[in-house]
Amino acid sequence: MAKEAKEKKEAEAKEEKGKKTATAKKKAKRRIVPEGKAFIQASYNNTIVTLTEPNGDVISWSSSGASGFKGARKATPYAAQVSAENAVEKAKVYGLERVHVYIKGVGTGRDQAVRGLVSAGLNLITITDTTPIPHNGCRKKKARRV
Repeated sequence: MAKEAKEKKEAEAKEEKGKKTATAKKKAKRRIVPEGKAFIQASYNNTIVTLTEPNGDVISWSSSGASGFKGARKATPYAAQVSAENAVEKAKVYGLERVHVYIKGVGTGRDQAVRGLVSAGLNLITITDTTPIPHNGCRKKKARRV
C-alpha cells in the first residue's frame, strides 16, 4: 500500500512539472512623449543631462563621465555637448521632440549642453536658470580678536 501511494505521488509530481504556470508577463505599454523637460546640472567637475516626462518621470539621462570622459576632461564644454547628445539619442525612442530646459550650476558646460540638445534635434520651448542663489548666505565667522 505504501508503494502505491509513493508511485502515485511521483506520477503527480511528473504531471506538475509538465504543466506550464499561467503567470504570463504583462507587456509594457510603449510611452510616447512628444513634450518633456530637460534638466542640465553643470558642476565644476561634471555635467549631467536628464530628460523627463512632463510629470517628472525620467526617460533618459547621460553625464560627461558616462559618455567616456575621465578626470579634468569631464568638466569641458565638449564633454557636456556629447552627454546632451547621448541623452537625446536614448530619448528619441519615446518620440521626444520639444523640451523645457532647466539649467542648474556654474560649470563650463552650461551653454554647450543646451547647444547639444539643439544639435541632436530637439526643439526648445523655454530655457530657465534654476541655479540656487544665496539671499543672505551663512552666518559669518566671529570677528578675530588680537
